[in-house]
Amino acid sequence: MLIQIYAKTMETLKKVQEFIQTNELLQPGERILVGVSGGVDSVVLLNILLKSGYECIVAHCNFHLRGSESDRDEKFVEKLAKEYGVMFKKTDFNTTGYARKNKISIEMAARELRYEWFNRVAKEIHSGSIAVAHHADDSIETFFLNLVRGTGLKGLTGIDAKNGNIVRPLLTCTRQEIEKYAKINNLQYVFDSTNASNDYSRNKIRNQVIPILSDINPSVNQTFFENTLRLRGIWKIYTEKIQDIKEKIVTESKGNTIINIPELKKQADIQTVLYEILSTYNFNNDTVVDITQSLDNNSGLRFASPTHRLLKDRNALIIQRMEPRNETEYLVSKNIREITVPVHLHFRWIKNTPDFQISRTADTVHIDADLLEYPLTIRKWRKGDTFQPFGMTQSKKLSDFFINSKLSLYQKEEIQLLLSAEKIVWVIGMRIDNRFRITDETQNILEISYEK
Repeated sequence: MLIQIYAKTMETLKKVQEFIQTNELLQPGERILVGVSGGVDSVVLLNILLKSGYECIVAHCNFHLRGSESDRDEKFVEKLAKEYGVMFKKTDFNTTGYARKNKISIEMAARELRYEWFNRVAKEIHSGSIAVAHHADDSIETFFLNLVRGTGLKGLTGIDAKNGNIVRPLLTCTRQEIEKYAKINNLQYVFDSTNASNDYSRNKIRNQVIPILSDINPSVNQTFFENTLRLRGIWKIYTEKIQDIKEKIVTESKGNTIINIPELKKQADIQTVLYEILSTYNFNNDTVVDITQSLDNNSGLRFASPTHRLLKDRNALIIQRMEPRNETEYLVSKNIREITVPVHLHFRWIKNTPDFQISRTADTVHIDADLLEYPLTIRKWRKGDTFQPFGMTQSKKLSDFFINSKLSLYQKEEIQLLLSAEKIVWVIGMRIDNRFRITDETQNILEISYEK
């Protein structure tokens, strides 16, 4: 009997050690920060890592969510670290306050606080890795959570064994195996009463969904774990294909991401390709559906994610980081010769003579200097701006002028104006206002050159 117990213990220990080696999670003898809550999973993780020869530092977070239970857990983990003779680090969080302030769930708040602190402590103690106790059942629960939330194929691959400096050596073990290891080795641990509550989505899946599926397939945990591994392989192939497509249809220009619509339409599944590209810019699935349906519409449509905006142009989707529009007005004093912000302009004053030749390019203009009131102003164009395009005697809305000039949305966003006493003198790089043109009566000329 003792031999069988010993064999079972060694089987789990060897299984985890092989998983660490196969997935290159840790280096032999490495210093590791181990997240220990006091529950069976983290207690077993610490025991296995110490038996495997790793230098462990115990890290415990008190989230103050379960009253006296939270304080009990902290004392237990501190005592456990002392018994093992390893360093103990702990911290306290006002988790509820953080969640309220950031308008996120308690679960998300605890996750953010935990990993931010883990990383800080790991740097302090010069630890390259942070080990946490997620296991195979956690990965299955994550599969179902992501399935109902609609996170796409990546969400169905379960939990990663390694994500940056976060490692999960117990992902190869089921909850049952972990509990059996603890029992065989007489490991003490604490119980979290909230695990029995169905107030949390993960607990509902653990306590209600999985048992129903187990009635259909008693080996459902193992089946789903194997499927997540297959999906991980499929995901790898899938991402390689998406990357090949992105290289054909996506370009970068001046900090903007541009998707070529004609090339996008050649893809077998346009919406799927768009989702994989746009989700990295925080566009959700509903917005991606709307964008896909807009591809045959006229340009001018705009869409937004929490961090980016997307402009629908004639043959391109233009993605820009969401930044406050720069409404700064820049003043230009008289007799200044050059400015570089917000645009690069050179100024030169010339006496008008009978043989003077007016520039025919859009980047160098000549205007009647005596009509200007200083300081001049440079700013972005605004909705409702009007001017008299050179050669016309009637005012025209800038927005209509841009449409007639066939400017893309991106180009319109970049347009700057030169103004005198609130009147547009020059739509920089495009057209001067007819009211400031050179005439036979002009005596002094201001030449302005735009350097792109």
